[in-house]
Amino acid sequence: MDTTTHHDLPALFCQLGLPDSPAEIKQFIRLHRPLPQTLNLSEAPFWNASQVAFIREQWHQDDGDWCGQIDQLNALLREHPDPAELAQAANDSAGG
Repeated sequence: MDTTTHHDLPALFCQLGLPDSPAEIKQFIRLHRPLPQTLNLSEAPFWNASQVAFIREQWHQDDGDWCGQIDQLNALLREHPDPAELAQAANDSAGG
């Protein structure tokens, strides 16, 4: 019997005390990527102390409830932006 809890990415953002709407999650990822491959997710400079503690605690539990979502966020933060997104960001900053 599978007793693990399956959370989604918005639930992880809520757990971390971050805005959790799809648009806000996308903006967070856009703002903070690409995270260098040499930097552990929990060492990223944008986390506060309680977020670091939560990520480290959950990451080191092989069967932790949040491992899948933390892994997903880690992968998303390591992706390089699509060139179209870079062009859109440049247009957004030029107009505002």
